[in-house]
Amino acid sequence: MKALNFPEKDKVAVGSMPDPVVGPGEVVIAVRASGICHTDIEVMRGNYGASAFPIVPGHEYAGEIIEIGPEVTRLKVGDRVVVDPNLECGKCRACRRGWAHLCENLGAYGVTVNGGFAEQSAVRADAVHQIADMSFTMAALAEPMGCVLNGLSPLEGRLIERAAIFGTGPMGLLMGLALKSRGTPEVIMVDFDDDRLRMAKRNGLEAMKAGSGALKELRRGCDLAVDAAGVPAVAASLIDCIANGGAALYFGVCPADARIEISPFEVFRRQLSLFGTHSLNHNIPDALAVIEAIGPSIEDVVTHRLSFDGIADVMAGQKVKGSMKVQMVL
Repeated sequence: MKALNFPEKDKVAVGSMPDPVVGPGEVVIAVRASGICHTDIEVMRGNYGASAFPIVPGHEYAGEIIEIGPEVTRLKVGDRVVVDPNLECGKCRACRRGWAHLCENLGAYGVTVNGGFAEQSAVRADAVHQIADMSFTMAALAEPMGCVLNGLSPLEGRLIERAAIFGTGPMGLLMGLALKSRGTPEVIMVDFDDDRLRMAKRNGLEAMKAGSGALKELRRGCDLAVDAAGVPAVAASLIDCIANGGAALYFGVCPADARIEISPFEVFRRQLSLFGTHSLNHNIPDALAVIEAIGPSIEDVVTHRLSFDGIADVMAGQKVKGSMKVQMVL
């Protein structure tokens, strides 16, 4: 089969490799759509996961089952499915609490085990979810949407009438769409990029230009403020945006050595809540439900559909002008 892989640190290659051999409790998927995530770049750089090379990246993927292994009973050849990539140990403190995404020994398809940038992928049967007639492009957004929903999970039960999301990249936009679909009446996307802001408005969200005077309207006026940019200065500004009793969500990936200043007195006096988030927690079914509720317009997030070679170029650092989510489509 044809596959993209990282043969060693900082290297990307496209070539042939043996078809996967299905094992007990596994299925083989013919990959139809697989999305690029910043995590893939970090895997290539040896900064994420086990840093074991070679590895086939790709943890946002959907496809069709073409082979069933022994002991698999609930699935059949021809089923259209999406993959839940996380592979937890099931034994550590986090796993015992149901926090698979915080596993001390967390692995994942495309990170520690060959993933979705290949024509075929062998996957544990309990890691796939049927997608019925949903498009593969939409279904491959279930992993990032699962990350969004995990980030919002600590806020369940809160009244969120006004939310501001700083950063209108694919993850920020998915978060805005998720909040809107769950009933938040006013979701404001903040970004410097006019094209991204126009996309947000086309999808029923509000838009504000980063750095503009209009941002003064947000001061202490939001029930939720989200950093979806991974910029320390943005992360530092969240508290000034949230109203008394509000919440700040650190969703973007800031540099590991970045630091911001927070007043513990202000957190105390204004009864603020600060949340972090990491990955998804086996919530693909919920993600699929939200994607279905949003509808086909969610495919606007996927601006580029590329071949193996095109994906390899992106992995190697070639930027795609005007891109949001980039997927390999077979």
